[in-house]
Amino acid sequence: MKVVIVEDEIRIREGIEKLLSKLEEDYVVCGVAEDGESGLKIIRETKPDIVITDIRMPVMDGLEMLKALSEGGIKTKAVVLSAYSEFDYARTAMKLGVTEYILKPVSLTDFAQAMSHVREQVLIEKSRKPAEVGTIDQIIRDAIDGRFTLNDKVAEYLNDNYGIKADGDFILITAYLGKTFEKDSKRAFSVIKHILSLEKDIAYVAEEITYRKSIVILVYKWGDKKDLRHFFQNSILASNEVSMAVGWVECSGLDGIHEKYDLLNSYMDWNIAFGKNVLITYPNITGVKTDSCIYPAELEVAMRSAICSFDEAKIKKTVSAFHSTFRNGKVYIPKEIKECYVRFMWMMIGVAKEVGALKEDAVDQQKILTGIMDSKLTEELDNEVENLISNIRFKEDEYADVHLAVKKAISMVQEFYGTGITLEEISRKLSLTPEYLGMLFHKETGRQFSTYIKNYRVEKAKQLICGTNMKLYEISAKVGYADPKYFGKVFKEATGMLPTDYRKKMK
Repeated sequence: MKVVIVEDEIRIREGIEKLLSKLEEDYVVCGVAEDGESGLKIIRETKPDIVITDIRMPVMDGLEMLKALSEGGIKTKAVVLSAYSEFDYARTAMKLGVTEYILKPVSLTDFAQAMSHVREQVLIEKSRKPAEVGTIDQIIRDAIDGRFTLNDKVAEYLNDNYGIKADGDFILITAYLGKTFEKDSKRAFSVIKHILSLEKDIAYVAEEITYRKSIVILVYKWGDKKDLRHFFQNSILASNEVSMAVGWVECSGLDGIHEKYDLLNSYMDWNIAFGKNVLITYPNITGVKTDSCIYPAELEVAMRSAICSFDEAKIKKTVSAFHSTFRNGKVYIPKEIKECYVRFMWMMIGVAKEVGALKEDAVDQQKILTGIMDSKLTEELDNEVENLISNIRFKEDEYADVHLAVKKAISMVQEFYGTGITLEEISRKLSLTPEYLGMLFHKETGRQFSTYIKNYRVEKAKQLICGTNMKLYEISAKVGYADPKYFGKVFKEATGMLPTDYRKKMK
């Protein structure tokens, strides 16, 4: 319950201030003045709930001050103190909305009763207003969502209770947290409010917008805009441990906030281009100079080789080099960065499927595409790549539970496939007949030995075609086929295309 005291006699001012603290704990004296002119300025700035004022004062008397407030649209409850009991003063005071008129010298009983009456009126009005027009949180949320309707009641409520002019100027600041919103929003919100509370020149309303994964701050009172931008840049961004993208836009009128909020959101992905701790300011962001956005072709070659050799460490090392391409101090258009991620990941998916490292239904490419294009943080792009890598199989032993003899046969195929090893040679080394080993192999694995060794050689050939620059006849010999033409025939039967066409497709 904010109170301003306007009284030219210092002993009375101090006495009232002490009395208030004893009457109710929630009374807060937000300003004192010794004349109506100074009081008028303080009241306009602080928007108190109650004004306690004398009538006779130098420069401007109490009634003139209340009249100026009324004409200025500032409606506040007033308690008038006066040594004059003439009816004219009382009548003028009543016209200005004064409901409590106390004669000096003021008795404790009269003062306590007057404050109790006016306090009750303030509380009743506060309880009625939200029911009629919504709470401040609801109003701001509706303004952000585009459901705000400005009318006289809303304008009066905002102006009288918060000093917010519905048609005034605002600064809208949004802090996007992304996928960590649910986990980090409370902590980030607490840090932001604490830092803002240290700035006396800032008056704001802050809201969590869950569906946008953001914290939105509407500033309606500030000092120097340039200083405020530096403050957000150096205090909010630099000191917050939570990763976030923060944007800034200025707007006129609460009914224009939704449009500006949507506009600002369309530029929030520039955080990907600038990196952390940079405030995205509209319209400044529209004039940023950018570099051409491409990544080295050798990264695709390295990734193909890594996937084809099932080398997890090399895959992660190549991904790290890919990330670094866009985090080298240069500024790229975020849409182009995202397109590079899509192209690179589509290549990874294609190669991984071809060499059997990724099941056909292991990833949802539409979901990945949406995730990348909606990203506003580098961490979100990183997560999409990490999720893809987590679905790639590395050195999985699908025959862990088969008969020992079959397991040994598979091991020998994987070791000697390039020498043209046959079922007869393997069965001889295992002291078994070819017929028995062939029957056992089919029983345990569900496939013929000849089919298994042919498919294994083709898969190894795919890896070499995708991941190396070896000649096709060299690959043929490497996987156990002395005749390149016969290799080509076997490869086409398995894949539907010749090795040369397959290489073109994969490149």
